[in-house]
Amino acid sequence: MSLKENIEMVKEELTSEEKFFEKAVVTEKFIKKYKKLMIGSVVAITLFVAGDIAYNISKQHTLEAANQALLTLQKNPKDEATLATLASLSPNLHDLWVYSQAVVSKNIKELEKLQNSQALLLGDLSSYEVAQNLQDINKLEEYAEKQDAIYQDLAQVQLAILLMHDKKIEEAHSKLSMISVNSPLAQVSRALMHYGVK
Repeated sequence: MSLKENIEMVKEELTSEEKFFEKAVVTEKFIKKYKKLMIGSVVAITLFVAGDIAYNISKQHTLEAANQALLTLQKNPKDEATLATLASLSPNLHDLWVYSQAVVSKNIKELEKLQNSQALLLGDLSSYEVAQNLQDINKLEEYAEKQDAIYQDLAQVQLAILLMHDKKIEEAHSKLSMISVNSPLAQVSRALMHYGVK
């Protein structure tokens, strides 16, 4: 190797070392400048993950406790303490349990309380059960006029039957004619209009 080649090689090494040190200094400045932000981000992510794990554990525990309360109620439906526990753990499951018991026992007062339930569909079903159990023409009509009523057509049929018993045949036919031809109760409606009292 000649002296010239050695000098060139030393220059290249010095240049590469300079670049390395330059990058190290830039990195050090970056870390110093954003140190708090990076530590804060790591802490925030850690807290978020820990919080999510704690929330899921708590939710699972609540779910298991609500299921246990429901199993206890199935064995002893009159256990008021367990019913109160279920209400605090899962209000929707509590309302569903009360609804199932009220339907079996035809407990109108409990069904009326459930008409404002937040549980999915339970308010609608309770409204229908109250009107149907009372055989109240006004309540059935009010229910049947709801746009999204689940048992809308069934309420119309029951209204028509009650009206036929009251000898209000034309009004009964009017209610039956409101039932769509695509409804599962369309045949019942036609039969009542044809064979019902005229």
